[in-house]
Amino acid sequence: MTIFTVKQRKNIVLILLLSLALLISYGLREFLNAFLGAIILYVLLKPLFLYLKRRIGRIASAITIILSSFVIIIIPFFSLGVMIVNRLSSLKNDQFRISALISRLDDFVGIKLNRPHLINSYISKLTAFIEDLFPSILSGTFSIFVILVVMYFLLYFMFVQYEEFEKYAIKYAPMDNNQALQFSKELKETTYSNILGQGLIAFVQGSLVTFIFLVLGVDDSVFWGIIAFFLSFMPVIGAPVVTLPAALIMFLNDQIWQGTTLILFTLIVIINIDNVIRFIINKRLA
Repeated sequence: MTIFTVKQRKNIVLILLLSLALLISYGLREFLNAFLGAIILYVLLKPLFLYLKRRIGRIASAITIILSSFVIIIIPFFSLGVMIVNRLSSLKNDQFRISALISRLDDFVGIKLNRPHLINSYISKLTAFIEDLFPSILSGTFSIFVILVVMYFLLYFMFVQYEEFEKYAIKYAPMDNNQALQFSKELKETTYSNILGQGLIAFVQGSLVTFIFLVLGVDDSVFWGIIAFFLSFMPVIGAPVVTLPAALIMFLNDQIWQGTTLILFTLIVIINIDNVIRFIINKRLA
């Protein structure tokens, strides 16, 4: 005979199940980005999936969308990484130019701030940081690959069984059906507003950086515009991370009017265009 009452046994089982759920959640914490990525892609690409499903079937549609999103989203980021590595390699081969620039910047900071050799000390720390960063990047490559596999695995079944997925999402939502449907509508509009809006903002800012660099005669203007495009997706950072250091280098090279023009263009146009476009998109979409 058990020493526990029926209520006590139920409570013990509930505690065990909750503990197991917490352990599983802790074990899957590395795949949180995969879950979130699958949900975002599902919300964004579901209209396209429904359009293709009527023509080529749901399985073929899901595979087509997954392959297309991989080509359009993942490969450009991989290409950006290759471009940056190639640029770092070219800079490494031009050490004389880099040393001259660092020396000039160090002299400028030493005179203005009375802190000689300040830049050289930070460059040494940055070099050590980059050397330590590369092993972590290499070790993280496999994790990124696993996250992508999990994300597309989830996305495939979310598309193929989208009726069941949405049915059970509403069923187990902690709200009634009308509220759940309203929440899903708001989620869709907010996702479209943020993802598509930020994509448009990044494209505009990258184009503006390319334009102003071409006008001022900066080498590889398209490359720096692409860098600004991807940086614009990051909160707070954005395109000024590219333009402001470029303006500083212009001042160090005695290109006063070019540096002044670049700073003014950044503060007046590039930074403010973010707020203007975001306001317009949010007003229309969400």
